[in-house]
Amino acid sequence: MFKIVEKSLLAENIYKLRIEAPRVAQSALPGQFVIVRVDEQGERVPLTIADFDKEDGTVTIVIQTIGASTKKLCALNEGDSIADFAGPLGNPSEFVHMDKEELKNRRYLFVAGGVGTAPVYPQVKWLWEQGVKADVIIGAKTASMLIYTEEMEKVADNLYIATDDGSAGFKGMVTAKIKDLIDNEGKHYDECVAIGPMIMMKFVTLTTREYQLPTTVSLNALMVDGTGMCGACRVSVGGKTFFTCVDGPEFDGHQVDFDEAMRRQAMYKTQEGVANEKHNHKCNCF
Repeated sequence: MFKIVEKSLLAENIYKLRIEAPRVAQSALPGQFVIVRVDEQGERVPLTIADFDKEDGTVTIVIQTIGASTKKLCALNEGDSIADFAGPLGNPSEFVHMDKEELKNRRYLFVAGGVGTAPVYPQVKWLWEQGVKADVIIGAKTASMLIYTEEMEKVADNLYIATDDGSAGFKGMVTAKIKDLIDNEGKHYDECVAIGPMIMMKFVTLTTREYQLPTTVSLNALMVDGTGMCGACRVSVGGKTFFTCVDGPEFDGHQVDFDEAMRRQAMYKTQEGVANEKHNHKCNCF
């Protein structure tokens, strides 16, 4: 069992849980994920690691309550325990294995959308600890949906906020802000890393392609076992099939077939709806 040592509400329906998991924390690196199961009958939920502390043995995850399983997970409180917390899984971010001196000469742009802001944080934090500067764009529909802005300000060289309605920062999509930085502010980047909703990552890659800017994306594909045995998380990258759980979760964004990936994400909408309805149902028989 894995104890919840801290729980907080970041925005509407978005929760941060800090989990006591010493062995996972000891091995975790930016870009990796865990698979969580609330109880023995629970669904296996893949979640990208949002932070880890090797000294106190904790791993932080951020969850948006959408379906039955995420609602059940976020209904738990501090002191409660989770049945399974498997990880770290997947490959860490590529820059983790790069030469440190070479890294310092590179300039990164991170583009985070919604809940995807959480897994961007440990990557930017790791680079900051190595003395590498990175700019960050955080996008959300409105100001109340922004998360991790204070944490990101401490580790990013420049933090840019973009909201659809203009309630905070730049008014417009993150793609418009990318163009603004490059075209109007004369910014130069060696690599872009985008994490967020699949549709956001697709349009970020279409935008960066115009500037021949190499772009890495982190795919949140459907998963079952998380070890490459079931094939549920397969994606097409450069015309070849890869498994997100063991080959990813990060891939060359310009090579990803996003349309196929989004179709696969929607495969179980009916079953998800039934499970959600069952979870929300309240019996009025008595």
